Amino acid sequence: MKIGKYLSLFCLGGGAYVGLELLYRGRSHISMFGAGGLCFLLLGRLRRRNLPIPAKIGAGAGTITAVELATGLLVNRDFSVWDYRGQPGNFLGQICPTFMALWVPLSAAGMALYGWTERGLDRLWENR
Repeated sequence: MKIGKYLSLFCLGGGAYVGLELLYRGRSHISMFGAGGLCFLLLGRLRRRNLPIPAKIGAGAGTITAVELATGLLVNRDFSVWDYRGQPGNFLGQICPTFMALWVPLSAAGMALYGWTERGLDRLWENR
């Protein structure tokens, strides 16, 4: 049961991340599915922490930025997936303050979506 639940949550997060990229820039990359799925699962873990909501959201933005950096260092060495080199304050062209700020509301939305989806999946699995 748990594997199916977490696989479902991973796929939802990966699909949402790719969907947002398609809406924003008209293209994505398969690595973004993995990064998005991982981010969604990590946001779910943060959501359960006993922290004030602003701290959770800030930690979520930091987590997404860390995953973006790791993904970039692994698959975006030639900047064919994304390129932040022209953004102020960028680090190795992989992350930048502008997009980290964008991850703040995305973290809040992701945590809310995670909680709603997790409850729905738990009810689904209970009725089997």
